[in-house]
Amino acid sequence: MATPLSLATLSDLPEGVRVPSYDRASLSPGIVHIGLGNFHRAHQAWYLHRLMDAGQAHDWAILGAGVRPADASAREKMLAQDCLTTLIELDPAGKSAEVTGSMIDYIAVAEGNAPLIAAMSAPEIRIVALTVTEGGYYQKDGTFDAGHPDMVHDAAHPDTPRSAFGAMVAALRARRAAHSGPFTCQSCDNLQGNGDILRQTITGLARLSDPDLADWIDAQCTFPNSMVDCIVPATGPSELALARDFGVADNVPVTHENFRQWVIEDKFCAGRPAWEDVGATITDDVHSFESMKIRILNGGHQVIANAGEILSVETIAGCMEHPAIHAFFRKVETDEIVPHVHAVPGMTPQAYVDLIESRFANPQIRDTTRRVAFDGSSRHTGFILPVLRDALKAGTPVEGLALVEALWARMCEGTREDGTVIEANDPIWTDLQTAAKAAKDRPAAWIEQPLYGDLAQAKPFADAFARWLTMIWADGAEAALTSYTA
Repeated sequence: MATPLSLATLSDLPEGVRVPSYDRASLSPGIVHIGLGNFHRAHQAWYLHRLMDAGQAHDWAILGAGVRPADASAREKMLAQDCLTTLIELDPAGKSAEVTGSMIDYIAVAEGNAPLIAAMSAPEIRIVALTVTEGGYYQKDGTFDAGHPDMVHDAAHPDTPRSAFGAMVAALRARRAAHSGPFTCQSCDNLQGNGDILRQTITGLARLSDPDLADWIDAQCTFPNSMVDCIVPATGPSELALARDFGVADNVPVTHENFRQWVIEDKFCAGRPAWEDVGATITDDVHSFESMKIRILNGGHQVIANAGEILSVETIAGCMEHPAIHAFFRKVETDEIVPHVHAVPGMTPQAYVDLIESRFANPQIRDTTRRVAFDGSSRHTGFILPVLRDALKAGTPVEGLALVEALWARMCEGTREDGTVIEANDPIWTDLQTAAKAAKDRPAAWIEQPLYGDLAQAKPFADAFARWLTMIWADGAEAALTSYTA
């Protein structure tokens, strides 16, 4: 019989489940984290938990937060188990479980975000961190999208914003008025230069309603860049059952691989936990780590996920078992991505490809191709197209990268080769599907979309893309993969 997870039942959990060594009652908040998805709880919250286990950072506990109506349901589930999370490590050599307790409360979710603004206005909060997905920063063509309806609303109603960024600006306004000082704004999303992008969004939004406040934020707050890495699948019935197999009845358990990496720029205006004591890397050169991870790992996910969807391969590990997809991954990474990645201390780009190859192939990680293919309009523009631009500039091969884009176009048509339907899987799915259907007869219709910009006029890419998409529709995705790797 599994034990319901709560502070009162920690001592009743099976002996093999690691539980916090610290007294939760001794913790006080120092961080508000917006976006309490699986990744945050398996990554940033885990690093803080392990630091607390070592007797440190007890005044840096996390207050969870969300700004979407759906976050209210997540809040109820977390509060019902005292904001504890069961993390299950899926290592091919064996599984293990631990309960983390670095999050101590979940702020009420309300229209206008008054509870969140009040919490961030408290002087003991010294970091406000976010995991809101790559596409959640209100960017358009590399700049702040001041015309987005959410930003227009928040500029017109700065005291009752609808976005996380509007709430952060409101809290910083209150802190400036109260002379309680700034907080560090910390992005933990998979964006190269994520701190710089967050600065652009926060100051850009503030400037729409209060230019003086925008100048104060720009001068007083810090926005450290960081690189985050851990493969964390979505939670479904099998993950709930796995937690019960460990003897824990957890409504929101998280599974993850046996690898984590966090590289952080040391720019914290109000202090920070000593994350380096539990394995994080503190450096002035986050960019090189970011570029390697985003291009090889995140880009590698996009290399294989769309092929997997088209060929009805359900998981990333399954893609790595598929001979044609695996060979495609290896050749694109080695021949067309690695040449545009710099080494970092202790790791060459090719060695990193080898590491990622083994991580993707972990059969214990049930990471679905659908999850990885989600929001391709943000992920291809962030992970693939920058490499493509570098390759075109350098005159190096782009055949494989063009095939990656052709596979995405084929996937967005909305059917697999076995005839099953691919459900909407992107915030702009309707636009993508319209372009994908048109591209079946006229391939250029796909790359003429705004997200490709001037790439539509890059003849080596445009010609290769058209050739590959035509082959995929005529002969199938596997034939195209095999032709490329032959």
